[in-house]
Order: sequence, then C-alpha cells, then structure tokens
Amino acid sequence: MSERISEDQVNHVAELAKLKLEADQLPYFTNQLDKIIGMFETLSKVDTDGVEPTTSVSDQLNTMREDVADNWNQRQELLDNAPDAENGYIKVPAIIDESGDNE
Repeated sequence: MSERISEDQVNHVAELAKLKLEADQLPYFTNQLDKIIGMFETLSKVDTDGVEPTTSVSDQLNTMREDVADNWNQRQELLDNAPDAENGYIKVPAIIDESGDNE
C-alpha cells in the first residue's frame, strides 16, 4: 500500500475536484499519486547549487501581433453550436457549488 498518501486523502482530493471514484479505482489512483509524490521527493534531493534557473529552453522570442477586436457577426451561429443557450448566452454547468450540501 502507499506510504505517502492515503486512500482517504485521494478520495478527499477527488471530491474537491468533483470526481467520482469507484471503490475499486481508489487503490489504483492512490498508488499512482504515491508514485508521483515519490518522483517529486527524488527530484528534491538533486543538488542544484550553482545552477542558474532556466527561464526558457529556446532563444526564440515571442512574436506578438496587434490585438484587434473584430465583430464577425456570427453570434447566432455560435449560439446554435452551443449545447445549451439562453437569452443570447451559452449556458454551462456550475463549477462552484455555493449551496453548502457538497453535491
């Protein structure tokens, strides 16, 4: 079984992420997260004294273009492609539950 993370912790994180894990999936994901944490612990042991932080792995600079707002008059076509729309807006599921019932 995992040493660094418990099934309760994995279940708690899954609930925070609004993920439903079946009971038979919990050991698998607990083991996977334990291995990931182990990799970070291994990396933290690497001696990086005197090593300059890397800010870019390429010498290429960002190429910027002018940011110009343009109305393509495609509002209705965009709304027609949305799975659910109402009053000229695209409806999406709530991702922040403020009801307090943890559902």
